[in-house]
Amino acid sequence: MNAIDCSVLRTAAWAAPISALLASVCACLEQFQNSGEHNAGHLEQALKKSSGNFVAAVLEKALQAKANSIPPHCPRCGAKLTKGQKLTRTIHVVAGEIQLTRLRGYCPKCQDWFCPADEALGIQSGHSPCVQELAALFASKMPLADAAAVMEIATGLKMPLTTLDRVAKRAAQNAQIKRRQLDEQAGAVPWPGEPPQTLIIQVDAWNIRERDHWGQSDELRLGGVEPERWHWVYTGTVFALEHRLCKEGRAIISSRGFVATRLGLDELREQLWGEAMRRGLGQARRLILIADGAPWIWALGEDRFPEALQRVDFYHVQEHLWAVAHELYPQPEQAKAWMEKIKGQLREGQALKIIGHLEEALRQLPQGSRTAREIKYLKEHQERMDYGVARARGEPIGSGAIEATCRQYQCRFKRPGQFWSTTGDEGLLCLETFWRNGRWNTGL
Repeated sequence: MNAIDCSVLRTAAWAAPISALLASVCACLEQFQNSGEHNAGHLEQALKKSSGNFVAAVLEKALQAKANSIPPHCPRCGAKLTKGQKLTRTIHVVAGEIQLTRLRGYCPKCQDWFCPADEALGIQSGHSPCVQELAALFASKMPLADAAAVMEIATGLKMPLTTLDRVAKRAAQNAQIKRRQLDEQAGAVPWPGEPPQTLIIQVDAWNIRERDHWGQSDELRLGGVEPERWHWVYTGTVFALEHRLCKEGRAIISSRGFVATRLGLDELREQLWGEAMRRGLGQARRLILIADGAPWIWALGEDRFPEALQRVDFYHVQEHLWAVAHELYPQPEQAKAWMEKIKGQLREGQALKIIGHLEEALRQLPQGSRTAREIKYLKEHQERMDYGVARARGEPIGSGAIEATCRQYQCRFKRPGQFWSTTGDEGLLCLETFWRNGRWNTGL
């Protein structure tokens, strides 16, 4: 409200609500002082409840005044509405419930009924934007039953599970529309400030369980088709090298972007490119793609980020070398000693030297040995094992950032007993990613 609007609070119409608020606050303070068992928490809760009625009254009057001022025009095409009728509905706000009377009219052009005030105020669902935001946030962080319980404790607002589910799904749909818009606009937004010297992209995937073909398993198996339950969620993270810091001997990233999608590689490609552009891809002097060696990741890099230097995760390479160590040295202590030596060479970027050593050892091994397969793997990735150069430049040699990211997403989406639909998991993945990227208010 501006100064003129606020003068209404001093009119006779507001005398009763303000007097009621003051009386209620005084009663809370008196009860707090006279009760030996009440602590600060009791007083806070009492004041919150007392002020809620006043906040609801302010909202009701302010929203009604704005609803009355909105012209009877179609929010879709702008044509004047006909057959106008005034309807009153209950609107759920954080402070409780309010009653709002709005005009409902028919648009001859769109051939549909509209309430312009509902569109302008964002209350089409019967819930205020704040309530919608809270419902989406809680539902994106925990199962619906927990979300409803926590929401009631945090706000005092009781919301049935079906309503909470409906509001969260609507918010998720809006977030997906906004995500696509942001990705399409990413290339047109100029990069603010100093461009990143080096931009790091890391990509991986994890499985999510869906309730597809539910109840049809036996029938599908009789037809020779094994029902699928687990599906890939493609995930990526993007950050500038200058945001990778060392704290107490541990690497941390102070700022980075995230993408996650269940909708396939094409969707990942577009989302990852959009996030990279928002992180300075167009101005970065050096681009590095780090991954675990999966062929689809390198193919994605060559398609969307052809200028990127590709680097295979150091720790995945170690796993392959450990397989060789156990084959060459059955005794654990000997295998460990050999690996310590090899890891040192690997850190220095001596992939060719390691390959030569293994080819020499291969001559003493029988046909079909594991070492032959691992040599093939190392040759395939030898140009991606520039760990000596990376360490000299202060660049990461591992994909720990994306490994941790996948695990964090899984903590929400792979709880015991959880099944999803593609629509449901993609919607909540979108909400979670808006939250992680610090764009929560942008996405709803």
